[in-house]
Amino acid sequence: MASDAYDWRITTDLAEFLGRAGAFLRSRPALHTVQLTVADKLRTHGPAAFGPQPPYFGWLADEDGTVRATVLHTPPYQLNLTAVGAGAAEALAVRLARDGQVIPSVGGPAETVATFATAWERRTKSPAALERRNRLYRLGTLTPPTPTPPGRARIATAEDRALVARWYVRFHTDIGEAGRQDADRWADSRIAHGGVTLWETPDGTPVAMAGAMPEVAGQVRVAPVYTPAPLRGRGYAGAATAAVTQAALDSGAAEVLLFTDLANPTSNGLYQRLGYRAVADFAVYGFPA
Repeated sequence: MASDAYDWRITTDLAEFLGRAGAFLRSRPALHTVQLTVADKLRTHGPAAFGPQPPYFGWLADEDGTVRATVLHTPPYQLNLTAVGAGAAEALAVRLARDGQVIPSVGGPAETVATFATAWERRTKSPAALERRNRLYRLGTLTPPTPTPPGRARIATAEDRALVARWYVRFHTDIGEAGRQDADRWADSRIAHGGVTLWETPDGTPVAMAGAMPEVAGQVRVAPVYTPAPLRGRGYAGAATAAVTQAALDSGAAEVLLFTDLANPTSNGLYQRLGYRAVADFAVYGFPA
């Protein structure tokens, strides 16, 4: 079908986007977790929450007005798509290229973003490269690790700011995503809402962290989970993840989610042992300049 048969509506107005597409996003909150959490942060922190460049949003609706797909972009970070058919994904690539949008990468359901990446490459001549394959997990029944490593979990405070910021940078370096949000700003934001849990040894030394995003649409997403390389293999990440998961449940979250890198079998195995179950596969494609 011709690309002009897919009428993607694009706006820079978050309220308009949520008014038209909010119910669609909330209808399958796990699959739409990224857009729900990003939109919530923009709503609470303003349009510059991710940087000075204005974000934009879009939706695709049937003739009766029923929304069936959405797109969200907070430059300079990745474009994010929800699942949609090949024709619609191609049409979106054509539309955004025609509008002169600069897209460093695209993330979302694996098949959808693969189609978009191919269409974007064909349209812009910018080669597409698969950067990462992720799997979305949803908690079934939490099974804390046994034995639990010595120590305890505690919520990070302002006194932990430098450590949390440093570990945030190292986490993204480890997964090949250096240069994400400003680390100090991220640490301040997470600590302000109690969104970082540290696992510390009996002498009070922090050895791992597990983050949790604010509850949106009844769900909490765990991210990031990090243990310094010399301390791995001792159960600290599992203990921190179990603690932050239990805290999410205690807060009333209906669902607890997390993403894993499919190239890391250790973390995938860990989360499954804790009670997380696979939901769907996602991917990220980059467009090197």
